Amino acid sequence: MVAQSGRTVFDTELGVFGIAWTRGGLCRVCLPGDDGGNAERRLSRTAPAECVVVRSEAAWPGWVRALVADIRRYASGEKVDFSHVPLDLSRARAFHRSIYVEALKLGFGEVATYGELAARAGHATAARETGQAMGSNPVPLVVPCHRVLAAGRKLGGFSAPGGGETKMRLLALEGVRLGEPQPDQIAFSF
Repeated sequence: MVAQSGRTVFDTELGVFGIAWTRGGLCRVCLPGDDGGNAERRLSRTAPAECVVVRSEAAWPGWVRALVADIRRYASGEKVDFSHVPLDLSRARAFHRSIYVEALKLGFGEVATYGELAARAGHATAARETGQAMGSNPVPLVVPCHRVLAAGRKLGGFSAPGGGETKMRLLALEGVRLGEPQPDQIAFSF
């Protein structure tokens, strides 16, 4: 029997991920932390009550099995497109959903600043609020908040376990290297 809602944790080369889903789609992703128990505890606190533990892969919907396989491929360094994943963002505010829709358009290795993403979503003056939306993103990696940077293409914050270090690791996996900001102009002495 296929579980129309549930949650599970699974190992990857990056560590233990956790996901939760409802009839509407993926509703929660927990990025790797320090151990699997931690991912399970975070899921039990943040996933909807209907999302009970489903350990048997045979009981997962086909799209969940495909998602887990894709996350494992991503964690091993393969270019993966998560745009096919059904999402249940019904618990997110309308503004946040509009930002997530734009973030979904950022492909593997592409980045944008909070301000750029806000403008693309029709909220040109809402860079700070866009950062808050990314900070409360319930499905990181699938809605790629790690690809959204602070002004000046600086790292910015990251609310997942490991903070900025995790964000840098995900970006590096995609071939994005953030270095020292380049000066706009070089001074020449004549």
